[in-house]
Amino acid sequence: MNAQELRDKTPDQLQEELASLKKEAFNLRFQQATGQLESTSRMRSVRRDAARVKTILNEKAAAAAADE
Repeated sequence: MNAQELRDKTPDQLQEELASLKKEAFNLRFQQATGQLESTSRMRSVRRDAARVKTILNEKAAAAAADE
């Protein structure tokens, strides 16, 4: 997922994406704690994707506030 794809989404879609990423991060942490995690690099990519979504949400909120 790249930033341009995220910028094309609505804030509601971004909130849904963030929620699913948080669920996935939780599941990955659980798998790691129980020793079942196979791809440790996935944890890093999920965290970074969540950060990207949060950044785009903040940009959209700032743009909306500036327009008012």
